Amino acid sequence: MSLTEDFMLSDDLHPIDMVETIAEHHDWEFDRVGDDQIAMAVEGQWRTYSITLAWSHYDETLRLICTFEMDPPADSMPAVYEALNQANDMCWNGAFTYWKEQRLMVYRYGLVLTGGQGVNGGQIDHLIGAAVSACERFYPAFQLVAWADQAPAKAMNIAMTEAYGRA
Repeated sequence: MSLTEDFMLSDDLHPIDMVETIAEHHDWEFDRVGDDQIAMAVEGQWRTYSITLAWSHYDETLRLICTFEMDPPADSMPAVYEALNQANDMCWNGAFTYWKEQRLMVYRYGLVLTGGQGVNGGQIDHLIGAAVSACERFYPAFQLVAWADQAPAKAMNIAMTEAYGRA
């Protein structure tokens, strides 16, 4: 049975229950923080990303936060913020920010499900995949800006759009 078919058996699955099933399917480490929140670790090419998904009944929103540690030198922070802005201009969904106190680079996205809309496993799987892909895409550029004194515009050249096909 496919991952999507697993979810067709129930009409009223909680979004975090779906995330837990997806994490189990992919064999990701996870911790069910509460009824409405789950934290997991997803291995990427560059590093392991910490991903938290939380469901807000009030806002009817499934919020994803994907983080990785990054502690750039203070003198590179203006360029890092410029690189973040440029990366956000290249993202179709979600956005990057930097949490200075926690020394974390953050990619976040909110999936709004107002009016009792449901979500399916394919959407959640894609949401997590898109977050990891965005972090993987821009991680080298952020590193070049922070530690190699690369100009943000030049560093963004390394963050090519997603490749299609094979060479």
